[in-house]
Amino acid sequence: MSTTLKWDSPLRIADEYAAACSYKAGLGRRGLFEQCKVNERFYTGDQWHGVNASAERPLVRENIIKRIGDYKMSVIGSNPIAVSYSADGIPNTLDTQERIGRLRRGLAEGVLPDSPITSDEEINLVMAALSDYFRVTAERVRFDELKSKILRRAYIAGTGLLYTYWDDRLQTGLYADQAHTAPIVGDIRCEVLDIENVCFGDPTNDDLQEQPYILVAQRRRIDDIRLEMKRLGRTAYAVDLKPDDPILGGEGEQGDGKATVITKFYREWDADGRHAVIKAVRICGKTVVRPAWNLGVRMYPFAKFEWEPRRNCIYGESEITHLIPNQIAINRMVTASVWAVMMMGIPMMVVNGDVVQQKVSNDPGQVIRVFGTAEDVNSAIRYVQPPNFSPQFDANITSLISNTMSQSGANDAALGNLNPHNTSAIIALREAATMPMQTMQNHFYAFVEDVARIWAEFWVTQYGPRSLKINDESGTWYLPFDGSRYADTLISVRADVGASTLWSEAQSVQTLDNLFERQVITPLQYLSRLPKGTVPNLSGLLRELKEAPPADGLPVS
Repeated sequence: MSTTLKWDSPLRIADEYAAACSYKAGLGRRGLFEQCKVNERFYTGDQWHGVNASAERPLVRENIIKRIGDYKMSVIGSNPIAVSYSADGIPNTLDTQERIGRLRRGLAEGVLPDSPITSDEEINLVMAALSDYFRVTAERVRFDELKSKILRRAYIAGTGLLYTYWDDRLQTGLYADQAHTAPIVGDIRCEVLDIENVCFGDPTNDDLQEQPYILVAQRRRIDDIRLEMKRLGRTAYAVDLKPDDPILGGEGEQGDGKATVITKFYREWDADGRHAVIKAVRICGKTVVRPAWNLGVRMYPFAKFEWEPRRNCIYGESEITHLIPNQIAINRMVTASVWAVMMMGIPMMVVNGDVVQQKVSNDPGQVIRVFGTAEDVNSAIRYVQPPNFSPQFDANITSLISNTMSQSGANDAALGNLNPHNTSAIIALREAATMPMQTMQNHFYAFVEDVARIWAEFWVTQYGPRSLKINDESGTWYLPFDGSRYADTLISVRADVGASTLWSEAQSVQTLDNLFERQVITPLQYLSRLPKGTVPNLSGLLRELKEAPPADGLPVS
C-alpha cells in the first residue's frame, strides 16, 4: 500500500514506522527496545530486577558497569573542543590573517576599515567570526550538558542523537532598526533524542545524511496537539484526535491521555535533481497535525554518535549488553560471599520447642529458662554449623572484577589507583591508559564537527541580516552579518581538541612559573595567562598592576 501513497500520507508514514519498529525489535537477542530498558536498569543499579529472591537475603550490587561507563564518558568528553570554520576555495595566507586580525580589533572598537575589503577577506573575516560564534551558541544551548547526555545515551542504548531545530519564538535581544522597534526573533535550539523513538528509512546505511527519510515519534498530550493545530489554523481537523494506548496500539479514552505523534523528515529535490531542501510533515493517527513545511536547510538537522558501530546498520551497539553476564556473575558471587560470612558470624539457631517455652530473640545476655535434666539443657538450643567457605572464593571475585574492568579499558592506571610521583608521570600514565580509546574519541570529535556543520547551515540559511555576538580578547562586541550572502559558500569544519582540563592547568602553571623565574615574561603576562579561578579577583589585580609604576629592573608590561 505504501508504495502508491504520497510521501506525506498518514497511512504511508504509519506503515513506514511499523516496519522500522519491527526492524529494531529484531536487533540482537532481546531487540533494541527491550535491550535499552535492561541496559538502563543495570547502569542505574537496579540489577536484581525480576529476580525472585527472598527479601531476607542481602542482594549485593558491585556496579562495575556504571564505573566503566563513567570513566569512559569522562575521558571522551573531558577534553575541551574548539571549532574552526573555513571556506573552501578561498585563500587564507598569513598576511590575510594579520589583515583580518586588524579588522576584528577595529570593528570591536567601532572603527570601520579605511579601505574597502575584498570578497576573500570578507569571507575569511566571517569564518573567523563564526568560529567564535560557535562558542557563544554552545554556551546558550548548554552544549556541554548536551554532550554529556549524548555520551550517556550512547553508552546505554548504543547511539546518541542530537536534533537541532529552529525556534521562531526565541527572543534574541537584537533589533533590526536603530529605534529598537523591530525585534529579531528566532534562533536554533537543540534536543537529545532517544534512539528508541527515531527510525531511519534505510537502516542498513550508516550515513545519516543519505537516508531517504527519518521518523521521530513522540508521546504528547491531546490538548498540546490541538493547541499546535490551532496555531496553524487547522482546528477543524483536530476533532478526530483521540488518545491511544502505547501498549495495545488501539484508540480509546483509557490510558494517560496522550497520543503518538510522528514527524517525518525527508529530502525534496528540485526539477533538475541538483538541489534539495529538507521538509517535514507531522501526523497523529490518520490526522495531519502539520502539513509538509520547508525547514529551510539542505541537510538533515541530526547528528549521531555511536558507541560501538554495527556493520551495515545505522544503530550502534551498547557495551553494557555484553557486560551484563559478567555483572550478574559478580553480583551472585558477592552476595554468596556476604551470605556465607553472615551465616558464620550469626549461624542459624535450632530451638527445641518442647523444652524452651519462652520466646528466643538471640539478644546478647538473654536468659533462657530450661526445666529438666542436663541432657534436656544441652539439647534445648544448638547452632547449625555452616559448611566451610573457601578463602579462594573472594580471590575469584576480585579477579573477575579486575579482569572485567581491565578488558573494558578501565584499569588501575586509567582509574587513578596508582601513585605517580610527578606531573610527567601523571600525564604519561593517563596517555598510555587512554590510548586504546583514541578511535572512540575521534568518532566523538566527528560528531561535534557534524553539529558544527548543522549550526552553520542554520546560520547561513535562517539568520538573514543580524549581528553576531563575539566574545574574544577584545571583549564582547557584535559583527554585522547577513547569512544569505554566504549560503552558497562551501564551509569546512575542524574540531581542535585541547588537553584535559585537570592536567593541562597544572602543566600550564608549571610552565608559566619556569618562564617567570627566567624573566622571559613579565608579571602582567604571567597573571593574565593563569587558568581561570586560580587567583581571586584577577581582573582587579591586573588593573592595579597596570596602574602601578614599574619596579626597578623588572618591567610590568
